[in-house]
Amino acid sequence: MNIKMPEFDVKKFVKGAGSTLSRVVQLTEEKLGTSEKTEMDARFEHLSERSDSAKLWTEKIMRDTETALIPNPANRMEDFIFEKIEKQKPKRLSNLEYLGLDMIEGGGEFGQDGPYGSALIKVGQAEQKLGSCERDFIGSAGMCFIQPLKKFLEGEMKTITKEKGVLESKRLDLDACKNRVRKARSMIGQQAAERDLRVAQSEFDRQAEITKLLLEGISTTQATHLRYLHSFVEAQVRYYGQCNKIMSDLQRELVSMRPPTPRLRVNSEDVDLTCGPPYLSKFQTQDSSQHYQQTITLHPAVLTTSGKPPLSISPETFPIVDDSVIAALVADSDPNDISVL
Repeated sequence: MNIKMPEFDVKKFVKGAGSTLSRVVQLTEEKLGTSEKTEMDARFEHLSERSDSAKLWTEKIMRDTETALIPNPANRMEDFIFEKIEKQKPKRLSNLEYLGLDMIEGGGEFGQDGPYGSALIKVGQAEQKLGSCERDFIGSAGMCFIQPLKKFLEGEMKTITKEKGVLESKRLDLDACKNRVRKARSMIGQQAAERDLRVAQSEFDRQAEITKLLLEGISTTQATHLRYLHSFVEAQVRYYGQCNKIMSDLQRELVSMRPPTPRLRVNSEDVDLTCGPPYLSKFQTQDSSQHYQQTITLHPAVLTTSGKPPLSISPETFPIVDDSVIAALVADSDPNDISVL
């Protein structure tokens, strides 16, 4: 079986190597200040700066949006690899969905018939809904905002960067030809250098025009990016609206599940009043400095065999707790420690 090897063009290789060497020499002389440099016109420089700025800020906005949507860098890297290999992102549960699953499982362990267990299950189901909404929002935001920006960077901006590189090479060739014309010592050498200069000038002018047209097209992309931005905001509005509805519904369900019995909360502890109103007891002590210290203790009512609360609690018993006693207790305590539900 005969395998045809590609032909190697020696002349093309030598010419390319010579051009590369000439550009390196020209660039070195420019850095040393021993050679002149062809400057672009002010209009072109302005367009070039705007192009660089658009590329810089589009990259920053795209990266920041990806970070806001997927804070975990490991997940972002995993998504990037899967997109390159399998052309789609991996499916994973969100943190809210994991939280919801654990709450539902924990609620079942605590007892779904109890107030805490049933509330855990309700909240867990709501967290799962929030996680599902979050995943949908990340997908829609990626499609309507991140992907178009990425396409712009990998398409138009990549082309502009490439053409600007070609223009810089043509500019170095042009300036190298100008130097050879100035350094030519013979008539024949002068004519050959001038011929090369005319060719280099023509190629440079053509490439400058192509690059300028591409740079001018950058301004029109902002109107397109504005539409992408509007779509992103609309996706956010839908997402936060869904989240607000889910949490509002959850709040109403939790309120409806709250027991109707009056409850008293003291130092973050709920006191059940189903057995009757609680009692307060006061105990006074005297330390070595003759200072009196008064301790007030709340005692939940305890039913006796007759179904009535006890008549007295030592050492000293306050009357049944009513509004005036609670008001006095609140006046002498930290407002954050006592609340009536």
